[in-house]
Amino acid sequence: MPRLRLVALSLLLGASLAMPAAAQWKWRDQNGRVQYSDLPPPSGVADKDILQRPNLSAAPRAPAAAASAVPTAAPLPAKKTEDPELEARRKKAEQEEAAKKKAEDARIAAARAENCKRAQAHLRSLDSGMRVARVNENGEREILDDAQRAAETQRAREVAASQCS
Repeated sequence: MPRLRLVALSLLLGASLAMPAAAQWKWRDQNGRVQYSDLPPPSGVADKDILQRPNLSAAPRAPAAAASAVPTAAPLPAKKTEDPELEARRKKAEQEEAAKKKAEDARIAAARAENCKRAQAHLRSLDSGMRVARVNENGEREILDDAQRAAETQRAREVAASQCS
């Protein structure tokens, strides 16, 4: 049983190592020797001497006369078309991101509106002339005097100005 697994594994490994050979160029040089490479043959090789091209190459090679007119410039890669499924996922991710941003903006706007409403209500209670009390750090209630009331009124106006704009 272990020997069978070893044979199957070696066959699988051999098949996977043979895959890159499909992307090889094969041509006959000036001396008649067969050459193999993963790069295209030199520009001086005639089309009739090219024996195998990679399957990934969509565009045929230019004739030798045209190739010799152009100095050794690398061929331009073909324009890649995007996978429709990948494009759909990208658009969905963009829409989700835009929805998150819109929801966050709405949450911030709602918080600002609530802060504005509270600041204006506090300002109205300070301007009403009624006694205002607060609880100090000892848990005791204390009534604001005129100076404390003026400072609290100024702070409430600043908060209202920043949140209600």
